[in-house]
Amino acid sequence: MKTRSTYWQLLPYIRPQGKTIAQAFACTLGVTVFWPIQAALAGKIANFIGQGNMTALAQLSGVLALVFLVQKVLMYGQDALMAKAALAVAFNLRKQVYAHIQNLNLSYFETAKTGDLTYRLTEDIDRVGEVVNKIFHDFIPCILQLIVILSYMIYLNWQLTLATLVAAPLMGILIGWFGEQMLKFSRRSQNRISDLSALLTEVFSGIRLVQAFAAQEYEIERFAIEAEHNRRAKYAAEHLKAIQFPVVGFMYAMSVLLLFFLGGWQIASGNLTGAEFVSYLAGVGLMIDPIAHITSNYNDFKQGEASVDRIFELIAIQPTVIEKSGATDLPAVTGKVEYRNVSFAYPSHLPLDRKEQEQVTVLKNVSLLARPGEAIALVGTSGAGKTTLVNLLPRFYDPQAGEILIDGIAIRDVTLKSLRRQIGIVPQETILFSGTIAQNIAFGQKEFDLKAVQAAAEIANAHQFIVQFAQGYHTWVGERGVNLSGGQRQRIAIARAVLFNPSILILDEATSALDSESEALVQEALERVMKERTVFIIAHRLTTVRRADRILVMEQGQIIESGTHEELLEQGRRYARFYAQQFS
Repeated sequence: MKTRSTYWQLLPYIRPQGKTIAQAFACTLGVTVFWPIQAALAGKIANFIGQGNMTALAQLSGVLALVFLVQKVLMYGQDALMAKAALAVAFNLRKQVYAHIQNLNLSYFETAKTGDLTYRLTEDIDRVGEVVNKIFHDFIPCILQLIVILSYMIYLNWQLTLATLVAAPLMGILIGWFGEQMLKFSRRSQNRISDLSALLTEVFSGIRLVQAFAAQEYEIERFAIEAEHNRRAKYAAEHLKAIQFPVVGFMYAMSVLLLFFLGGWQIASGNLTGAEFVSYLAGVGLMIDPIAHITSNYNDFKQGEASVDRIFELIAIQPTVIEKSGATDLPAVTGKVEYRNVSFAYPSHLPLDRKEQEQVTVLKNVSLLARPGEAIALVGTSGAGKTTLVNLLPRFYDPQAGEILIDGIAIRDVTLKSLRRQIGIVPQETILFSGTIAQNIAFGQKEFDLKAVQAAAEIANAHQFIVQFAQGYHTWVGERGVNLSGGQRQRIAIARAVLFNPSILILDEATSALDSESEALVQEALERVMKERTVFIIAHRLTTVRRADRILVMEQGQIIESGTHEELLEQGRRYARFYAQQFS
């Protein structure tokens, strides 16, 4: 969803900093008042130059120095206070955007680029903070400075001032045109840098595979192509700036030449004294810097507008799975799970391979009942709907038809947090975060009992290898747990589920990527964890599902067989063929 491009969207984040901004603005007004005073004092000093009255010259110079000092002190207050307010705006915006992203559904993350999200949360929000700072710390003071100095110049000689402003409309049109072009180029540049960031995230995450396939040159070429696109987009913006400043500068220089010509004419006509013209020139000199700043700031604002667009586009994305109004907490459950005529199809914004199948329902009118403490295994070919079926239970997605109940309570009627607190998941690919082993086992808990962590690790067959590390449970886990083996990571994931203590447990291919020794240890741990819990087991290896209370065979989104291992072998149908294929 595209939001309207405007800085007004930032008002809710700027408003809480109103007191700090007001204090900064008070300093700004003080700074502004001193500009015409400086111009007037410059004119008075010009009167005494060459007259030999050094006392008066020294006194006026001292007053001017004092004016400069007070003004610079006020400038410090203006700059420091505005920096504080702008950083607070960026901080609060970043927190809200991050919290918003956390609440988006899995369907969004299946297409979102990690690098792009990272760029929006870092560079785009930093740019917005810089723009907010410039608006109050630079742009508005420059506008005020121009207004005050122009008023003083009109007071000195309105005819001369009117004549010098002839070029102003043309300069305004030029600056506006350059600004619109800068916005277009900035959007293109920021999209390119987001693509580059996404590529880097993708490659660094899969660097083991890149090196295993000796694909470094291939990736270097991909990187070079994206980097070249980024270079071209950035150069287009910089090239526009390179054109803008000479053009605007030339127009300004022509205005100054016109000023000298007309000033000489006014002096010759007796409408202006030499001292007044010096004071007038001082005013013109004081206008150069704010005009340059306004021109530069306008370009920055247009670049920042692209960042505002990208941030609020993200905020405008709404989760597809939402809590209903008046949702209640799910009480402690026994683990009875019921699917009633559930049908599901992936939405059209998922990846291309799924888009091609978007008219094909993944689950078709599925009904099943899992009793408390029952272990149910789901088997079938890839794409049969096994993972989709269990992903509906914690409401990662919502079915298009039918309903799911836990202990007779529809999961749509309860809060997501209370629902997911009672469902544990041990995935095929274990995700570990930077932190200690203990922190990874107690994931999501700010404070935890180390003894409880150790007890969970013992149940998960993880304690033995953890204590072999020099730092034990305080051993630092590298990014994604690369310093641990697959079996070790999986046992930490099981310990995490044990400590979570859910009533319902989902084991999604929990042993498929392990060697025989690790699988045996993990399988033993899983059997302990499964006791007195309702368990859904997804597995391609049929050795891991033999002891399930019930095995469901899925095909094309439907349950086509149900029974124990022995019963299904006796029936001699699909499960029996699977089994024969694996053990022939």
